[in-house]
Amino acid sequence: MKKTTILIISGIMIMLAGCGPSKDKVASQILTLEKSLFSPEAVSFNKQKADSLQALYATFIKDNPKDSMAPGFLFKSANIAMNSGDGPKALALFDQYLQNYPDKPKASLCLFFKAFIYENLMQNLDKARETYLLFIEKYPSDDFTKDAKMAIENLGKSPEMLIREFELKQREDSIRKADSVAKTRKAKKR
Repeated sequence: MKKTTILIISGIMIMLAGCGPSKDKVASQILTLEKSLFSPEAVSFNKQKADSLQALYATFIKDNPKDSMAPGFLFKSANIAMNSGDGPKALALFDQYLQNYPDKPKASLCLFFKAFIYENLMQNLDKARETYLLFIEKYPSDDFTKDAKMAIENLGKSPEMLIREFELKQREDSIRKADSVAKTRKAKKR
């Protein structure tokens, strides 16, 4: 009787273990789909494949939150959402990354991308400014700090306004250079 019970329990455990996808199987499916979606041969964005990939990422992260691949998969999923124009989903995924993996190397980039999303996808300039400022405060020596400062300076400006400002700055620089050359020539003549 004991042997039969043990065999039945063992069989049930094996069946239950086989019901859900294994970590390795999901990771393999992710890598295959990533290659397909991001290969040089892929000439256009395939929303169906991107949605499938995001579902696989979500499954892996839910089942293996402590795995070393989970933060990378979460970051990639957030980027897919951002690049496909789904601001709310991207914000939620970047927030999830910041909450679950605040000390990982991509945390600063997640915060920067949140500000970018508020600015460019959500058109919420106040929230964008607030998030860029938080990024600058939290990561003052990050590679993207200059970009965040420039983004704050240019919030709400149309491309035409930015071009006019650039052209004006170019003219001012040219005038300064011409004045400097003229002064140098005058000094040499004396």
